[in-house]
Amino acid sequence: MNMPRNTSELNVASIQMVSTPSLNENLEVAAYLAKAAAESGAQLAVLPEYFCLMGLKDTDKVNVREVAGSGLIQERLAAVAQENNIFLVAGTIPLEAKESNKVLNTSLVFDPLGKQIARYDKIHLFGFQTDTERYEESETIAAGSQPGQFTIRLNEVDWRFGLSICYDLRFPELYRSLGQVDCHIIPAAFTYTTGKDHWEILLRARAIENQCYVLASAQGGVHLNQRRTWGESMLIDPWGEILSKLPEGQGFIQGTLSKDKLKEVRSKLPALKHRKL
Repeated sequence: MNMPRNTSELNVASIQMVSTPSLNENLEVAAYLAKAAAESGAQLAVLPEYFCLMGLKDTDKVNVREVAGSGLIQERLAAVAQENNIFLVAGTIPLEAKESNKVLNTSLVFDPLGKQIARYDKIHLFGFQTDTERYEESETIAAGSQPGQFTIRLNEVDWRFGLSICYDLRFPELYRSLGQVDCHIIPAAFTYTTGKDHWEILLRARAIENQCYVLASAQGGVHLNQRRTWGESMLIDPWGEILSKLPEGQGFIQGTLSKDKLKEVRSKLPALKHRKL
């Protein structure tokens, strides 16, 4: 694994896709971009929500759902992490839910040996309707109930991450419930309509109020189902500054998490210690 010169730094990448209704095609693109990110020095890479399938119908994801712990998608993700010697946060994949007509929209985290080390099932389900657009995730997705987080250890340094997905971004209480983290990871498929007005400001707010990095991985373009996603995958520092971003299209952005920066922000404005509630 490529290591930054400073052991108190971690090189991370956020992958942006314009996923299609072809599972195999999406897996190939995800593998290609993860490899490219690793070759650029990334030690941890994040895939976007729905990276493996952006179906022509909402029910398409139910048809490719997998049992937790086995299946083509999970096997391929484990292989990608192992082949590239990276930690891989695998956006979301559809896992079996209790109801046969629904799935769990799940983020899985794999270590450089290809072992799954964390899981988070999306808690908040998106619903949005205008004269021209309608989205109702609860019709095909079962909600999760437990917040997700994981810790990795590199060069005797621990890095703690919070896991959330897309619509979760609008619920700050979820982030506070996770306590102090170094970085919140947020795979998403924000619509163009809501993204252009709210995406950046919400991401920066989560970074500022939690005094941590935010690494967001998005879908970004016009999909074959005619849905348009906003894109703007980005890395934000604990002061709310955008360090890197990709407006639209397929690719990845890269940057560095710094323990020194986290300490600097939290010491000059110790807001997390000033909390009363």
